Formats: sequence, structure tokens, C-alpha cells
Amino acid sequence: MLANTVDTVKRARELGATIVYAPITFTDDYHELSPSPYGILKGVVDSKSFRQGSWGAEIVDVLKPQANDIVIEGKRGLCGFATTNLDFILRSRGISTIALGGFLTNCCVESTMRTGYEKGYNVVTLKDCTATVSEEEQRLAVEKNYPMFSKPMTHEEFLTKLEGVG
Repeated sequence: MLANTVDTVKRARELGATIVYAPITFTDDYHELSPSPYGILKGVVDSKSFRQGSWGAEIVDVLKPQANDIVIEGKRGLCGFATTNLDFILRSRGISTIALGGFLTNCCVESTMRTGYEKGYNVVTLKDCTATVSEEEQRLAVEKNYPMFSKPMTHEEFLTKLEGVG
């Protein structure tokens, strides 16, 4: 997953695509969340994950943003659109197609995919640039959920289409 993502970002950037990162971050006390988070967000709080300035909130070194990339601030939940200006940034740049990769497949990736779909974007979800905690969950998401809200592709299929546009 990571090697495919690194390849996709590098090659897509070379082809002129806009690279956007939407990392999830919280303050040390997680005051952005409801007083009694449950489910996956409770797990985030209990494990003290994604705290601003901590190792767990950093973008992995091999994918560090470059000068012309965009890093979205304010993602405080599962969807890249929900608490951010992602929609405004994409629309102001005339971007109508989004290609998604990331972790967790059946959480943040799917949340962003569904919202992008509902907002009218042409959504591509990169099957081999996403991952989750088990092979079964990955397979089910890719086979059952991705096709309902996106055009699932491998990163090579996506890059081939992107090369055809340029």
C-alpha cells in the first residue's frame, strides 16, 4: 500500500496533478471531540493518537508534502470534507476529479469517498493505495463499498488515465 502510494504521488505530481493531504490531528486534551466519544474516536482518545506535534500526527517521511502540495488543516474526524475547507479549495482550483488513498480503508477513506460522491466529484478510490486492519475488511470495502460511491482502480490504472489526460 505505502509503496504504491509513494509511486502514485510522485508520478501524479510529475503529470501536473494537485497533491492534497488531509491529516487528522487533535489538541492534547481532545477538546474538539464530544465529551464522551465512542467507537473509533474513543479509541483515538484512549490511545492518545493523532495529537498535534506528536509523532502519530506526522505525515510519513516518504510522503512529506512538497512545495506545491496542499495540506488541509482542521480534519478532526473521519471525513476529509467535514471540518475542513477541502471542498472550497478543490472547487476554487476547478478540480472535479479526486483520487483517494489512505488509511483506514473502511473509515476515513470511505467517509471522504462518500462525501465526495455526494458533493458531485468524480471519485476514484485507489484499491492498492488503501489499507485497513484485516484482509477481509479490505476486500469487502473494495468489492462492495467502493463501487457504490466511486470508480475503484489500481494506482497503475489511475496513472494510465492521468497520463492520457496530459
